[in-house]
Amino acid sequence: MSRLLRRTLLTAAAVMGATLCGAAMPANATETIKLIAIDGYPDRSMWVKEFSNFFIPRVDEELARTGDYKIEWQQAYGGQIVKPRGVLEGIKLGLGDIGIVTTIFHNSALPSQAISAATPMVSSDARVVAKAVDEIAREFPQMQAEFAAEGQVYLATGVVLDSYEIFSKEPVNSLDDLTGLKIAGAGYNLRYLEGLKDVAGVRGGLPNFYNMVQTGVVEAAMLWPEAAMTYKIYEVAPHMLKVDLGAVNTKTVTVNKDVWDKLPDAVKSVLETVAVEYRDQVANVAMDRAASSLDAFKAAGGTVVVLPQDQRAAWADAMPNIAEEWAAALDKKGAPGTAMLGAYMDKLKAAGAEPVRDWTK
Repeated sequence: MSRLLRRTLLTAAAVMGATLCGAAMPANATETIKLIAIDGYPDRSMWVKEFSNFFIPRVDEELARTGDYKIEWQQAYGGQIVKPRGVLEGIKLGLGDIGIVTTIFHNSALPSQAISAATPMVSSDARVVAKAVDEIAREFPQMQAEFAAEGQVYLATGVVLDSYEIFSKEPVNSLDDLTGLKIAGAGYNLRYLEGLKDVAGVRGGLPNFYNMVQTGVVEAAMLWPEAAMTYKIYEVAPHMLKVDLGAVNTKTVTVNKDVWDKLPDAVKSVLETVAVEYRDQVANVAMDRAASSLDAFKAAGGTVVVLPQDQRAAWADAMPNIAEEWAAALDKKGAPGTAMLGAYMDKLKAAGAEPVRDWTK
C-alpha cells in the first residue's frame, strides 16, 4: 500500500471517528432558569407593559445569542402576588425574584431614591432625570447599599413621568385657586404643597386617585398626563394646571439577593445591560406619551391652564428647602447626601436643565 493511500485511509478513518463521536456526544444543553417577575400595578401601567414587552424579550434575545441559558418567566402583576406598595417586601421575602419597586412608597428604607423628588421644578425631561439618577446610583454606593439592606440587588432606575401636574374637579387658574383644596399625592410630592396657603395634601396611590376625587375625599390630584388618561382620571378631574413640577424617578428594577447570587455571571451581565436599556426605553416612552396624552386629554374635554413663570417661581420659593433637608438627613446618617445633591444638580444643568430654584443654595 502506498504511503499516499495509507494517509488517505487514516484521514478518512479519523474523520469518520470524529463524526461518530460527535453523534454520540450531545451538544451542551441549554440551562433553564426560572424567574418570577412581579409588580403590584396592573399590566396596563406603562412601565409594566414595557417590562413585559421590552425588558423580558430583550433578555431572552441576548441569552439566545449563546444558547447556554434561557429564562422561564412567570409574570405576576396587578395584585396577583403583591400590591403596589408590596414589591420591595415581596422581593425581599422571595415572593418574587425580580420586580419593579415603586420607590416613593419607601422613603424610610430608600431615602436616597428621593433625590429627584426632593428637587422639584428642575427638569421635566424623563430621559435626563433617569440617566442622572442612575449615574448617581453607580457613582455613590448609598443607593445600592439601601437596596442591599432590603435583600436586593439594584439594576437600574426608571422615570415613567415627564412631570407632575395638578388635575382638579373644578377649574384652577392660579395659585390662589388652590387655596382650601385637598390634593392627593403619593409620597414625597406631598411636600410640594407645603408653603401654599390652606392647601392640604392627602396620601394616596395612582390606582385609587379616581375614587378619591369622585367621592370628594380630595378635589384634585398630582399626577402626569399619561397616567391621567390610562387611569381615566380625566373623567372626574377634567381640569389640568400645568405647573411642570418635574420628572421624578419612581421605579427601580431589583433582583432578590439570594437569587442573584445563584445566577451565572453571563445571565447577570445580560440583566444588568438590559436594565439600562429598559431605563432609557421607559424614559423615551414617557416623553413620547406625554405630548400624545396631553392631546388626548384635551380631546376628551379636558382643559389646560399653564401656570405663569412668576407663579411657578413663587410656588418654588414658598416651599421649604426640601432638598437641603433631604441631604442633611443623609449626611447625619454618614451618607454623602450633600455631595449626591450637588452632583445630581450639576448633571441636570450640564444636560440643559434650567432650575426654577437651585436647591443647593
